[in-house]
Amino acid sequence: MQAGVSLVSIATLTYDTLRFAEFEDFPETSEPVWILGKKYSVLTEKDAILADVTSRLWFTYRKNFPAIGGTGPTSDTGWGCMLRCGQMIFAQALVCRHLGRDWRWTQRKRQPDSYSSVLQAFLDRKDSCYSIHQIAQMGVGEGKSIGQWYGPNTVAQVLKKLAVFDTWSALAVHVAMDNTVVMADIRRLCRSGLPCAGAEAFPADSERHCNGFPAGAEDGGSAVPWRPLVLLIPLRLGLADVNAAYAGTLKHCFRMPQSLGVIGGKPNSAHYFIGYIGDELIYLDPHTTQPAVATADRCPVPDESFHCQHPPGRMSIAELDPSIAVGFFCKTEDDFNDWCQQVRKLSLLGGALPMFELVEQQPSHLACPDVLNLSLDSSDAERLERFFDSEDEDFEILSL
Repeated sequence: MQAGVSLVSIATLTYDTLRFAEFEDFPETSEPVWILGKKYSVLTEKDAILADVTSRLWFTYRKNFPAIGGTGPTSDTGWGCMLRCGQMIFAQALVCRHLGRDWRWTQRKRQPDSYSSVLQAFLDRKDSCYSIHQIAQMGVGEGKSIGQWYGPNTVAQVLKKLAVFDTWSALAVHVAMDNTVVMADIRRLCRSGLPCAGAEAFPADSERHCNGFPAGAEDGGSAVPWRPLVLLIPLRLGLADVNAAYAGTLKHCFRMPQSLGVIGGKPNSAHYFIGYIGDELIYLDPHTTQPAVATADRCPVPDESFHCQHPPGRMSIAELDPSIAVGFFCKTEDDFNDWCQQVRKLSLLGGALPMFELVEQQPSHLACPDVLNLSLDSSDAERLERFFDSEDEDFEILSL
């Protein structure tokens, strides 16, 4: 390595460099490509694959955005990759919620108003619900200082708390801990009303963009029998490396129609995984620094830099860091019941080791407190750190 060249500059590409670089295309193979529950053939559907990938919202490092907290960082280069991956997996949930899984983005084509509302929720400004500003500042309550690297569990918990303010989407966000998904807890959560506790913690100057969306974007106040579910499952699939026995189960998660993908990556280098081909995972990479997008009132957001317009990255499952979080979206109760049935069938497959347990009721041996009723009080920081932090040495290890 030449003297004077920083690790950050090597690991971080500019947008112009990325746009004109050479990217490895998909291999010519008869093996199917799975992208978030959709099956494709490389030989006959390459354009459809790339259209699907391009339609995912792509959040990368940005520079020159308003200072976080007024005096903090104006760029997240070098520390915000997991935060950006959290944005991507949650943006996919909002896309499924408001636009549907089959929606496709086309360059310079007018999109539905709901697309603009979803995108605005993630812009780099303090009054956007899921902005880097909100995630970084909410993370302080999780024991993470602004500018500190997050693990998958931490970002999942922060996004859960921020979703409370998103009354437009009215999501029920459940983070399943201890490698256990409790069906009764999820049904109770999804059938409950929209939580409003802690709303006073949202910035006081956000009236015009309530919940990060333009005023008036909220749905009517009528009650619904089932709130759309975002299920995030933090897992550790080994010690230093992923246990190969989990590979089949992990790949099967991308085949489920409810799939939101996986956040994880290599040590201290996060990616958003959206599918697989053979034994390679397909991912969107946030490690590209782009200028912050300037927005004007009542003007469309310039959105081309929020969509990855080149073949996505690929890496072997064996290279994956064992600390991950798997995501699923169930818009209806039928979707959730179907997901549960698929998980049960998966447990019957020979040679594949289940990554988590699906149970009807909370097992008595679990000491974890009821995560459905966490308040937004920062006094929960020590408890959250103990139970939710992926870097915690006490995190339960899944093994053969």
